[in-house]
Amino acid sequence: MDNAVSKLSKSDYENELSRLQTELVKMQEWVKTSGLKVVVLFEGRDAAGKGGVIKRIMEKLNPRVCRVVALGVPTEKEKSQWYFQRYVSELPSAGEIVLFDRSWYNRAGVERVMGFCSDDEYEEFMRSCPEFERMLIRSGILLIKYWFSVSDEVQEKRFKERVTTPLKRWKFSPMDLESRSRWAEYSQAKDTMFSYTDTKHSPWYVVNGDNKKKARLNCIAHFLSMVPYQALEYPTIDLPPINKEGYIRTPIEEQTFIPEHF
Repeated sequence: MDNAVSKLSKSDYENELSRLQTELVKMQEWVKTSGLKVVVLFEGRDAAGKGGVIKRIMEKLNPRVCRVVALGVPTEKEKSQWYFQRYVSELPSAGEIVLFDRSWYNRAGVERVMGFCSDDEYEEFMRSCPEFERMLIRSGILLIKYWFSVSDEVQEKRFKERVTTPLKRWKFSPMDLESRSRWAEYSQAKDTMFSYTDTKHSPWYVVNGDNKKKARLNCIAHFLSMVPYQALEYPTIDLPPINKEGYIRTPIEEQTFIPEHF
């Protein structure tokens, strides 16, 4: 991962991010107008930078068009359902983009390693997942899958930051501790998952996450390249003057304002 070594200046990063976010807005409007259905999966190592990319994608977009799905632990009812059922209910309608922060691949990763599913459930997932994704694609959904990779050294550094930085402490979970002690098992689970699900019709795209800023730019640029979109022309709007006739504004002293500390 050689490009993790070279630096990216703050100004270059911010300028390029702004340009890419402008393109994301154009893409969003095209998806909405054209009725496209887009699903993006974000998977990978803990502390590999998935959340940072999702945050930058969402930053300037309309949450009514583009939304994030980050499901918690399944309920007892959900555990009794077809495994993919709770994910199906989150799929996009026409004109929507859905970003899955972790997805149905939980079964191939954390559930497999931690023993949260049986061998039969795991094997059935591996057999059915490629078919499930084929169905999604045949239905007209544009499915994009990202795997965020991070080196051991960088992951260790980020874990230490999460433990010692108040603003990041919430990111560190008991599962992070387990992932450290089961590093080899998670690696093997990922390799096996790729062998079944890195298919021609639905490939995995691997993101080098050692440099957060570069990972964000590279992933967003690739995402944009995967969605066929065109910039729409907005009609010219002349704002009419505000008509205040007949309205008397409520006196400020009759309203409860918050304290102005700044």
